[in-house]
Amino acid sequence: MKTIRVVAAIIKAVNEKDDPIIFATQRGYGDFAGGWEFPGGKIEEGETPQEALKREIVEELETKITVGELIDTIEYDYPTFHLSMDCFWAEIVSGDLVLKEHEAAKWLTKEELDSVEWLPADITLIEKIRVEM
Repeated sequence: MKTIRVVAAIIKAVNEKDDPIIFATQRGYGDFAGGWEFPGGKIEEGETPQEALKREIVEELETKITVGELIDTIEYDYPTFHLSMDCFWAEIVSGDLVLKEHEAAKWLTKEELDSVEWLPADITLIEKIRVEM
């Protein structure tokens, strides 16, 4: 089975009530269109995961981020490939989160984490995020 190595940004901020929030995106294309995920993408030859994540967020969202600590590496078997996903905390440096590849996006509080239909690999991270929020 082919392994695809990707990175994901768990972009955190605080809302007007000073509650921690994270940014979720709805996939706009491919086999999993409509599912919710954390933004990111494939690691290219010669890139570190952190470099790939910064590049992907600029490409997908026209936003610059700082990449924080690794939350977890998710290993997940989809029917046609194995996904290895390094998931990092991230914060916005500049930009307005313009959706270039996604259908929709929203900021979620800890209580709202279960309000979207997460993709199978991404949902395995939700409890760790909830604990750390």
